[in-house]
Amino acid sequence: MNVIVDLCLVPLGVGVSLSSYVAACEKVIEASGLSYKLHSYGTNIEGPWDEVMAVVKKCHTQVHEMGVPRITTTLKLGTRTDKEQSMQDKINSVTEKL
Repeated sequence: MNVIVDLCLVPLGVGVSLSSYVAACEKVIEASGLSYKLHSYGTNIEGPWDEVMAVVKKCHTQVHEMGVPRITTTLKLGTRTDKEQSMQDKINSVTEKL
């Protein structure tokens, strides 16, 4: 089953600048080969369920290895069984109606 997720990983206890931790997580996502798109408050990732969830776990592992004692993550996800739909398909559907 494919899934599209919106991942927002927030390191806690490391100050107010989080970009280096976000960048480390983005490198993990990039290395996975999955389709993704960084946005201002998170990252959309799409692909097979198990692969996407494995990447989320790897992001947590990577950020903890950077010395972060605590992470809070918001994960929104969606699946479909009636048809295949990519992140870009969803954007195109709305754009066509504008």
